[in-house]
Amino acid sequence: MGSFAEEVARRRTFAIISHPDAGKTTLTEKFLLYAGALEEAGSVRAKKDARHATSDWMAMERERGISVSSTVLEFEYEGNRFNLLDTPGHQDFSEDTYRTLIAADSAIMVLDAAKGIEPQTRKLYEVCRARRIPIITFVNKMDHDALDPLELLDHVESTLGIAPAPLTWPIGDGPQFQGVYDLRKQLVRRFERTAGGRHRAPEIEGTLEDPDGAVEAAIGRQALEHLRESTSIAVEAGHQFDLAAFLDGSLTPVFFGSAINNFGVESLLRAVAEFAPPPQPRETKGGVIALENESFSGFVFKMQANMDPKHRDCMAFIRVCSGRFERDMAAHHSASGKRIRLARSQRVFGQERETVDEAYPGDIIGVSNTGLLGIGDTLTADPSIEFDAIPRFEPERFARLRCADVLRTKQFQKGLEQIEREGAVQVLWDRDGSRNAPILGAIGELQFEVAIRRLTDEYGVETILDHLAHTTLRLVRSAPTDTRWPSDAMRLVDRDGDEAVLFRSGRDVQHFMDRSSGVVLGAISDVHTAEVVEA
Repeated sequence: MGSFAEEVARRRTFAIISHPDAGKTTLTEKFLLYAGALEEAGSVRAKKDARHATSDWMAMERERGISVSSTVLEFEYEGNRFNLLDTPGHQDFSEDTYRTLIAADSAIMVLDAAKGIEPQTRKLYEVCRARRIPIITFVNKMDHDALDPLELLDHVESTLGIAPAPLTWPIGDGPQFQGVYDLRKQLVRRFERTAGGRHRAPEIEGTLEDPDGAVEAAIGRQALEHLRESTSIAVEAGHQFDLAAFLDGSLTPVFFGSAINNFGVESLLRAVAEFAPPPQPRETKGGVIALENESFSGFVFKMQANMDPKHRDCMAFIRVCSGRFERDMAAHHSASGKRIRLARSQRVFGQERETVDEAYPGDIIGVSNTGLLGIGDTLTADPSIEFDAIPRFEPERFARLRCADVLRTKQFQKGLEQIEREGAVQVLWDRDGSRNAPILGAIGELQFEVAIRRLTDEYGVETILDHLAHTTLRLVRSAPTDTRWPSDAMRLVDRDGDEAVLFRSGRDVQHFMDRSSGVVLGAISDVHTAEVVEA
């Protein structure tokens, strides 16, 4: 174990972002393979004789080949401690991804070589830019028919306004994709495919000069001549890599490859170790807190229940920001003002766990949560330290959920309470105190599907979902007792007992406010609609 400064300097905490199906989870799995954390890589949609992706541990994820929850994976690579945060790609889970990016110091942006910048990629990039998170770009799926590499680089620059600096260059595409050329080391890396891409890809190295003819023999004369020409153009026309520009977010190093075939993966992994920043000082409500501050501090950015069906517990994920965490230490909990013991601290590797005795800034630790901790809460040895709250997104879709079997009502309510605490959906109840048919609020339809499936798988509860035409939720900050609410509006309460009103549309909200007096409504989130509306 090194000194405090040495331990912090070797940590890399980064997220992987992409549009759905760009290959984010596959790349995550191949990182683990090349780091030696796995002997054999899994796949997003595994065959009967193959293993599933480590980061996709829910049954629904494995069946449908999608990521619906962010996952923490910690592993060692060439003397560095990597904390990899795999995020959901689907836009319905943007809020989970946003929370995860708050905990990251850098990000890898995965692009589909045939499509370039896609809508969800652009949205997530904007979050990174707003938070000044440096981005490394990986152009994936070069083993499929792809856009011209220069066209892809131009697309990145013109769409995102960031300078792309290629550090590897593809050798062909589609069936002719054979490897990459390392522009910094001036090395040709020709890879060989392995069965199912489950093992490291053997490679042959050479130079463009090819004095012994080995490269030409490996990739073919035509491919070598094209590579010489295209790399010459890339060097002349492309941006040169500059570490300072990368760290300030104005430049992104670009790598090409095929994650499923393990082509170009290790070059990218080494770039994370070399370029990605170690943990940085964090902003608090009282100013910037130094990493070396002797007081431990961190914040909860994610919660997840039932990761291990044998335990049926809930784990709160904490990003360590300063000081040193020690197992079973006591910490001040900002939301309640209580001093609590952080019991059963664990490191997480997908669904697997191991006890952690200490942790440093940049590390992600899981602690047992009996219900006190919430997303965005600060935990610290110094009560004067408090991080800003993590904002909530505004729900855009609503539905009423009913328990199909009244004998399972207790399990139904327990499951919904837990799923809401994770931030998976928002749960609202009728003001009369009835708890049998709550209203669920979500960003997208898939969130409803996940909630229903988890209630079935984890709590043994079958449910019935009825979609609502209402689209706009407002919290009631204050209102006269004689306020005449619209007859088609739904008056509800959230889990904290705060009153809310669900309107059919934003236009209905405005019409109501125009004819009302003394009513103050507020939006749930300051991500999209932070304003308070007052009549």
